[in-house]
Amino acid sequence: MERFVEPALLLLLRERPMHGYELLERLPEMTGDEARVDVGNLYRILRALEEEGIVRSEWSADLPGPAKRTYELTEVGSRLLDRWAESLREVRDVITRFSERYEGR
Repeated sequence: MERFVEPALLLLLRERPMHGYELLERLPEMTGDEARVDVGNLYRILRALEEEGIVRSEWSADLPGPAKRTYELTEVGSRLLDRWAESLREVRDVITRFSERYEGR
């Protein structure tokens, strides 16, 4: 589940560009409350994704309050999200087969 934060971030950013605190607020709807990410870890993940060209960011001063760094998905990030989705579908299928066998179906 720890690695699930990455595809969840990418999916949120596919929906629209967001700043870090908004991502932090929206992640639990994707990952569940038990997989909360602290602020420091979120920004480390975002920095690593930016270094790899998966996301890009820019400072936005047009939002209320102090300037915020807004992140958006790149073309490379979109392709990575597609690969994540395929891998997660495969894992879902394996888990479904396991659960059905466990439950005796």
